[in-house]
Amino acid sequence: MADTTIRVTTDVGGTFTDLVCFETDHKTGESCIVTAKSDTTPPNFEEGVLNVIAKAGIDPAAIDFLAHGTTVVINALTERKGVKVGLITTEGFRDTLEIARGNRPDFFNLHYEKPKPFVPRYLRRELPGRVNYKGEEMKPLDLSGLAAILDDFRKDGVEAVAISFLHSYANPSHEQAALAEVGKLWPEVAVVSSHQITREWREYERTNTAVLSAYVQPTAERYLSRLAGGLKDKGLKGSPYIMQSNCGVDSLESVSRIPITMVESGPASGFWGAAELGKLIGEPNVLALDIGGTTAKCSLIEDGQVKIMTDYWIERDRTSAGYPIMVPVVDLVEIGNGGGSIAWVDDFGKLHVGPQSAGAMPGPAAYGRGGDNATTTDANLWLGRINRDYFCGGEVVADMAAAEKAIRAVGDKLGVDADEAARGIIRIANANMVNALKLVSLNRGHDPREFTLVAFGGGGAMHAVALGQELGVSKVVVPAGAPVFSAWGMMMSDLRRDYFVTRLAELKPGSAAVIENLFTETEDRARRQFAEEGVAADKVKFLRYGKFRYQNQEHTTEVLLDQGAVTDDRLSGIEAAFHETYEREYTYRLDAPVELVGIHLVASAEVGKLTMKERPETDDEADTALKGSRKVDFALEGVHEAAIYDGTRLEPGMKFSGPAIVEDPGTTVVIHPGNAVEIDGYGNIHITLSK
Repeated sequence: MADTTIRVTTDVGGTFTDLVCFETDHKTGESCIVTAKSDTTPPNFEEGVLNVIAKAGIDPAAIDFLAHGTTVVINALTERKGVKVGLITTEGFRDTLEIARGNRPDFFNLHYEKPKPFVPRYLRRELPGRVNYKGEEMKPLDLSGLAAILDDFRKDGVEAVAISFLHSYANPSHEQAALAEVGKLWPEVAVVSSHQITREWREYERTNTAVLSAYVQPTAERYLSRLAGGLKDKGLKGSPYIMQSNCGVDSLESVSRIPITMVESGPASGFWGAAELGKLIGEPNVLALDIGGTTAKCSLIEDGQVKIMTDYWIERDRTSAGYPIMVPVVDLVEIGNGGGSIAWVDDFGKLHVGPQSAGAMPGPAAYGRGGDNATTTDANLWLGRINRDYFCGGEVVADMAAAEKAIRAVGDKLGVDADEAARGIIRIANANMVNALKLVSLNRGHDPREFTLVAFGGGGAMHAVALGQELGVSKVVVPAGAPVFSAWGMMMSDLRRDYFVTRLAELKPGSAAVIENLFTETEDRARRQFAEEGVAADKVKFLRYGKFRYQNQEHTTEVLLDQGAVTDDRLSGIEAAFHETYEREYTYRLDAPVELVGIHLVASAEVGKLTMKERPETDDEADTALKGSRKVDFALEGVHEAAIYDGTRLEPGMKFSGPAIVEDPGTTVVIHPGNAVEIDGYGNIHITLSK
């Protein structure tokens, strides 16, 4: 065994590419931590990854474990930069993709148009054959017309093929046969079938997921191939792991086959990190908030468990139904509010912040790159919350003249001066983020006062205290390495796969054997897949969830099942847990039969997870980290003389109180008047809010 182990994680965001490196000395048990940020480099995102590794001074040849999260999939979808897709489906069902759902959000708009399918009708083809919902073959699959379909696809420039047959969640044999035949007839084309991604019912959602996975597959494969090749050329010995949307990592080879699983890989790692951090510091109930340059994302973590769902939609808003993606994704709410969010005034004189963003180029006006729109970052600079002489950790000279001009332009439209305009920008941004936090807490039956707010990302610590005070939480925690916390979260992730299988079963005596057999069959499948990648069966751990509903309801509620086999004796306890979970979320329960609709099995194995070591408290006073003081406008509490602390010099056990600012090279922590601050053994900043 080598004397040291080097673990590296990288996260590609909309504005910056982040890196965290832990070098552990096995003789002393000590870890050296290196963090770095560099600009994201679209469309060649792999260049940003290689740049940030070089910037951190890390030799890829010395890396023992590397995990990577990326926005390449979500970007390809939202920017429509995928490939032309052909769909093969069951005879009579080519229009499922276009019929979609009746959930039109803009209900009273007589001119409402459904989102345009990613596959036009002329590229949606059918094959005879039918399986029923029980998985029984009603009509054999006829592949005689497949060759002609593929010939048409070639002529039309199709680069990827999606296959989705009716009820393949119950029996995938028809999809498997079609998949194999496409591989024989057209081996060069990218092809994916719905059963490879999900075994849940809902025809439209499953078909659209297969289509979107095919749409991004060549793009993602090229990106991952270039990334792996670039790292290999630099000396990396192993293959990188890729962060998925389910808070786990998977092998590059596996993700390349089904890239849609990393649609929200960046946010997922941050929320997983928040859950692991909560366990470390004894705070299992966490409201996690990630504010980056472009967006703010939040999620609720209860009893240390991150909620994973498959009811995920992209581009869904008050005027569009959006597109479903039925893959395991961390349950989150995302809004267009980040450090680069643009402030603007509408025709009615109302101030807005976001969702438009200045991005990395040109960025906020203060970047001095030609940006002329006022952003949240410009407002924070103008109010003294960010140090204009230590902007971006001293790497950027703040263009205060450009920031003032942009903010004054907003103020002129509102009829106020630059100071009041900047305060308004901060308040509106905070209001937007509070509403997002309420969506994952209050709107789902959780009292935010019972949770600790963990804030990270480049802008999280800037707004967290104000948000926490609005929500009534008692404590805010800013993690050590908050600016690159999503990358840190990957360090804490396991190799993970989620299996969803639809199977109806009433909760009545005799049904336990059916449920238990479904779990054991799925666990055996998971072990075989892990074994193919060299993971021993005894290293694989399982969590069992059941998806239940009151009989004949449309949707389900997921319940975590206790360890051990499902027996008839346990059914009453499982039913009681469902009633309790259902009532908490919907405020009532029914006196009606309960049935299982399907299972959710989480299979995981450790592949290099980091073990954190707590440092002893120091006897030094916090004054040793004091840099000075300056006037800071807190937007709500007015202007105060605030103590300024150097975040790199804060040590475990140090205590101080607000008004104060903690300046870190990648973020700024705004501590409002009356807040008490303490640094824990891991370097996290605990802020106790005044009532």
